[in-house]
Amino acid sequence: MVTLDDVRSFALTLPRTTEAFVRGRVKFRVGRIVYLAFSHDETLMGFGFPKEWRQGLVEAHPGKFILPKQGDLRYNWVVVRLAAIDPAEMRDLVLDAWAMVVPKSVARAYREPD
Repeated sequence: MVTLDDVRSFALTLPRTTEAFVRGRVKFRVGRIVYLAFSHDETLMGFGFPKEWRQGLVEAHPGKFILPKQGDLRYNWVVVRLAAIDPAEMRDLVLDAWAMVVPKSVARAYREPD
């Protein structure tokens, strides 16, 4: 099972990432753009994900992924149950969400270091 501390340990290594505590919830962002947000009980993690692929992801893995609440459907966002993923999958989800909010050159430099 993946925990908030596992995610924190990885997310804070990503360039330009900061951690915030907003309305009792932990969030990770680049500038003002949030790319990860945790439920109050830290069992769910919302993350940036392309809207056009979201429905297929949730339908393919209903025990793992859920749609965001109604008000967040307009955003590039989906939610994962942390108990349903392993550390490697968490890193992939976090990295992809982060790459959506940083300049492409920053993401490319991180993924392809000299």
